[in-house]
Amino acid sequence: MTDALVTVEKPGRSFAGDLWRQFRAHPGGVAGLIVFTFIVVAVYLGPFIHTIDPNKIDIKAKNQGPSWAHPFGTDNLGHDMLAQVLAGGQISLAVGITAMLLALLLGTLVGVLSGYFKRIDGLLMRITDLFLALPLLPLLLVIIMLFRDTLRAAFGPETGIFILIVFVIGITSWMHTARIVRGDVLAVKSQEFVLAAKSSGMWEYRVILKHILPNVMSSIMVSATLGIASAIITESALSFLGLGFPSDFPTWGRLLFDGANFLQINPSRVLWPGLAISLTVLSVNYIGDAIRDALDPRMMKR
Repeated sequence: MTDALVTVEKPGRSFAGDLWRQFRAHPGGVAGLIVFTFIVVAVYLGPFIHTIDPNKIDIKAKNQGPSWAHPFGTDNLGHDMLAQVLAGGQISLAVGITAMLLALLLGTLVGVLSGYFKRIDGLLMRITDLFLALPLLPLLLVIIMLFRDTLRAAFGPETGIFILIVFVIGITSWMHTARIVRGDVLAVKSQEFVLAAKSSGMWEYRVILKHILPNVMSSIMVSATLGIASAIITESALSFLGLGFPSDFPTWGRLLFDGANFLQINPSRVLWPGLAISLTVLSVNYIGDAIRDALDPRMMKR
């Protein structure tokens, strides 16, 4: 009689599981994820609970402090500040995410092409250096002043400004991503598995998609998280200068701009949008740091 051999298989470890395990070990990243999730949920689901129209004017209730009816107070026209912060958050987050995606697409494309194809490396890097050398804020101001009225007439005041803001932020924010991705591609393309794929006759685009991009995805993900914070700050700065969205289409930066003149009368007008910008940017930066640490190969081997 032979004894039956019973084999007990250990549960396999997945990349996603290891990534989440390393992410949880970063207290700042976990706190940032909680805060950012709360902000996103509050911004997009809050208007269904706090149903006051952000553009409703109530002169009798102007410049009030926080109350049960108006938890964040009101402005000089009686607008409910909580409703305006929630509505402004939807626009600011949409601008930040969309502009980040555009910058990430351009930066990844330039970085991969520059790092993989040596013959165009010099040209693409000189273009990148040219964009890095440009004074970004004056460039943004000039582009907005030149094309603002044209896009408003073509797409409407809100959509036209949204397209313009996203475009100018995206085309002026891709350079750092391109440099980071290029460095990673240069390191990856000389490894054995890439050389073996090229020796087997695999097409260049398949080598890039199958072997290069997956190995530089960590840098792309970190750039994505940090790009959202950068885009939100840039949009807020443009709106604060009065060159962003119209006053009846509030963003966090626009609320700061409108409330700056009433700082001594009603400080809460700049407190709440400023706090929303700070918490969003800080939480996204912590998330980016945690993702960078979690994707570190030395940490993944532990």
